[in-house]
Amino acid sequence: MEHPSELSVAEPRAWDRPVVTVPVLVCLSLVGGQLPSFSASANLYTLGTGGALIWLGLGNRVPRRPAPRRLGAGAVWWVLPAAVFGVFEGVTFVLAAGDEFPTFSRLADPLLEDELVRSAAWFAWLAAFWGLVRR
Repeated sequence: MEHPSELSVAEPRAWDRPVVTVPVLVCLSLVGGQLPSFSASANLYTLGTGGALIWLGLGNRVPRRPAPRRLGAGAVWWVLPAAVFGVFEGVTFVLAAGDEFPTFSRLADPLLEDELVRSAAWFAWLAAFWGLVRR
């Protein structure tokens, strides 16, 4: 007797399990944390890892998780501050306001001087990006 296809679940690939992906993300974040902030090597590493994740996300190389059906009404209250932050950051960057009106990235620079904190920020960025790749 054949089972309906909705009830069967495809087994994830061996490399797609958290026991493999989390250590890979940790290694990538440790490497990224060793690079000085706003340096050419850090920018190239960011573009390289981000480009690789975009390439994985746009192709059919990674199995997808189902996307949520619909965002709740309370989601607007979370998107609104993020949008204001993005606009504020973009405007201050484009206008090159400098030290008298620095961007949030420049304000976070003293925190990111420590390699361990920078590696933790890298891991958060990579984990969030990996979650988007899986959607």
